[in-house]
Amino acid sequence: MTVPMDYLYASRDFRRFLGSVKERAMLATNNQSYAVTRAVLHVFRSHLALRDVLVFAEILPPLLRVTFLEGLGAEHKPIAFPDRQTLLEEVKAVREPHNIAPDSAIDDVAEILRAEIGEATLRRVLGRMPQDAQAYWLAS
Repeated sequence: MTVPMDYLYASRDFRRFLGSVKERAMLATNNQSYAVTRAVLHVFRSHLALRDVLVFAEILPPLLRVTFLEGLGAEHKPIAFPDRQTLLEEVKAVREPHNIAPDSAIDDVAEILRAEIGEATLRRVLGRMPQDAQAYWLAS
């Protein structure tokens, strides 16, 4: 069986993704970009039912998928989506003080993610999820 290209180039593609987030969010390092990306993904995950977490994970490139699923347990219990400002505060609170997420963090990661996986794919998957899940990625 041939190794999928997504797996062969996973590190390269992940570095490119982080570089794009770094540039868009005006961050100084890829470490900062990773912290912001991880926070945005984990906050989104915390508001999804486990079924939706797994469905969303399937459309992510390999290393973003691993980042999204990192630390997820079978006991996962979603919490209701709050307003956008509260979501941003949640993103900024992940791994404080190492996370220096800008006010545009969700929109920054969302724009790069839409470009990475394709707007149509993202809309197709989010279309089966609660409206708040759609708004998280499509608001910008």
